[in-house]
Amino acid sequence: MANEFQVTAEGLVKLRAELDELKGPSRHRIAEAIREAKSHGDLRENAAYHEARLNQRRLEARIKELEKAVLMAKVIERPKDHKGVHVSSRVTLLDEEIDDQFTVTLVGAFEAESTENRISITSPLGEALIGKETGALVEVMAPAGKQTYKIVSVE
Repeated sequence: MANEFQVTAEGLVKLRAELDELKGPSRHRIAEAIREAKSHGDLRENAAYHEARLNQRRLEARIKELEKAVLMAKVIERPKDHKGVHVSSRVTLLDEEIDDQFTVTLVGAFEAESTENRISITSPLGEALIGKETGALVEVMAPAGKQTYKIVSVE
């Protein structure tokens, strides 16, 4: 597939679950909101109707995005004999400059969520970590300049 993207098996399950939610209950709620707003009369000046239609457009766009994602997804798994960092690895890093430790999980690009410390394997840090083992130093170019991290552990 020319436009395939990598995703973990868990990530694909989440994508499908979100798609099912949007196609079912979410679509139904928005359709109900549109019906309710229509019952209030003149649609030209009906803010509730316009908001519901905007929400419907957003929902349909997200559904299309997810359908394409599920279709183009290539499930990647951590190799059984690979000891270094790979997809699904939980990596604890030490920023020696500020003596701060943090943990990230490497996932496919579509699953990345910075607030949950899930980073894409195609991000600068993700790419720098792939294949490295515990104790290795990793250099990453960041907007603030070059960052150096030491891999404390790989799970």
